[in-house]
Amino acid sequence: MKALIVVVLIAIVAVLASAGMVMLRKPRDARPNDTRMARALMWRVILSIGLFVFILLAWSLGWIQPSALPLSR
Repeated sequence: MKALIVVVLIAIVAVLASAGMVMLRKPRDARPNDTRMARALMWRVILSIGLFVFILLAWSLGWIQPSALPLSR
C-alpha cells in the first residue's frame, strides 16, 4: 500500500517537472506549448485527486490505519 502511494507521488512530481520543462523550452514549431503544458498539469491534478480519493477509500475500508501519535502533550 505504501509503495503504491509513493509511486503515485513520484508520478505527480514527474508530471509537474514535465510541465516545467515544456514551459522553459522555446517552441521549435508553430504550435504553442500551452496545450502540452495544460495537458501535463491536467494529469497532475487528476493524479492528485485520485490519490486523495484512494487514501480516503483505503482508510474507510480499513486497509490503512492512522498512526498512534499523540495529538498533544
